[in-house]
Amino acid sequence: MYVIFTKFKEVLFSVLPITIIVLILNFTITPMETILVVRFLIGSLLVTAGLTVFLLGVDLGITPLGSFTGSSLAKTNKLWIVLLGGIILGFFISIAEPGLLVLADQVDTVTGGQISGTSILVVVSIGLGIMLALGFFRVFYNIALNKVLIVVYLLIFVLSLFTSPEFLAIAFDASGATTGVLAVPFILAMAVGISKLKKDSEASEEDSFGLVAISSAGAIIGVMFMNIFTKTKEFEDIPGLGEGLSADGSILQPFIDMIPDYLKESFIAILPLMLILVVMQILFFKLKKKQLRKMFTGFSFAFIGLFIFLLGVNAGFMDVGTRLGNDLALNDNKVYIIIVGFVLGVVTILAEPAVHVLTRQIEDVTSGYVKRKAVLGSLAIGVGIAILLSVIRILIPSLQLWHYLLPGFAICLLLTFITPKLFVGIAFDAGGVATGPVTATFILAFITGAANAYEGADVMIEGFGMISMVAMMPIITLQILGLIFKVKSKRKGVEKSDEKQH
Repeated sequence: MYVIFTKFKEVLFSVLPITIIVLILNFTITPMETILVVRFLIGSLLVTAGLTVFLLGVDLGITPLGSFTGSSLAKTNKLWIVLLGGIILGFFISIAEPGLLVLADQVDTVTGGQISGTSILVVVSIGLGIMLALGFFRVFYNIALNKVLIVVYLLIFVLSLFTSPEFLAIAFDASGATTGVLAVPFILAMAVGISKLKKDSEASEEDSFGLVAISSAGAIIGVMFMNIFTKTKEFEDIPGLGEGLSADGSILQPFIDMIPDYLKESFIAILPLMLILVVMQILFFKLKKKQLRKMFTGFSFAFIGLFIFLLGVNAGFMDVGTRLGNDLALNDNKVYIIIVGFVLGVVTILAEPAVHVLTRQIEDVTSGYVKRKAVLGSLAIGVGIAILLSVIRILIPSLQLWHYLLPGFAICLLLTFITPKLFVGIAFDAGGVATGPVTATFILAFITGAANAYEGADVMIEGFGMISMVAMMPIITLQILGLIFKVKSKRKGVEKSDEKQH
């Protein structure tokens, strides 16, 4: 009971700030129809309940599956088994990620089906699976993380030269969306499972981080290849995004209409993971019946929670985000949308469940050396700035996504040479973790709504790219935090040596 309450409290503090901000805006500068606000509140309750049950399922079933799998694959000492396992597990974990499911639906909606949500799910999941295998390869052969990241991002830079602006934004957004509340605990658990088998404790500590960063890059590469090979360059305008939010019908009608679709989507997402558990139990795990039953219970919770979450997000939660973006973009005073964007970024990241998973693991792995509050503060500043810059890109359409990402990731990679290795892994993992369910739902809807409403902006170009900014900025701020720790450590060392001399 205590565990359920703890999860509920975590998720409530994630959704509550957004709900409060929406209500304040509704009674001040962006009034909306009562029926839309009520649907939003119902959606918020469903999102809170769904994420609570889902995260409980992740803890009971999916995270243990990741940990057991990481150890089992490593113990085989057969590289091909480890790599194949990484590809298969990465693919199915990505397919079931709530944030990616929402992004894929949003891309499908915004493009009027010209880019299908299914195609986004498949190419992103293939990319993540391949790069997860590459991450395992790095751990096995002790290849420095910064070297792998430089090669990977150089490949991304070359591919970006042949990628259309629309797909460039979607590619980087997919990278952030695929590393959310499901993928992060699973990948981190596998990373710890593999790295703990090393005799060198320092190397083991460093290799506990960085796998999320490498895996998420696969999403970018997958979407870019999709664009290059399909040669899709132009999209017809999809009018009325956000304007068509109807106040007609009963309050509960959208929720009732969407039940069959999201029951099916949730079942398809979770089923492969349950099958993987069965296969791994037969081949490697050999768990006792009690433990196996506990894990299957976890998968059942994950399915129920995912269904409730997707229903709440799509029937009430995101619609109001889109509407707010529309209304604030049309407001004569553009300072409002800039301030709201920054505030949304800060309050969202401070409460993202996956962020708390990572910050706890950072504090545990470093034996309290790196404090949670320091990491959370750095993340909050980074994400707030990311949303603010995304809003500015809408207001100044000549400002393109690569104007941010190229110098931004160049700074990220340059910092890897002077930042302590542990912080490099933490920073790149945090970039993926920052883009959780609230960012991939409400704030994505807020930005696409604003881009659709603002004259001169293109929703396919300016409407996407926000998640990539949220993924990038924490990498910079956390590596700077690492440099501060490095300087402080040196000063303490000098002070101690001075004391010994005296």
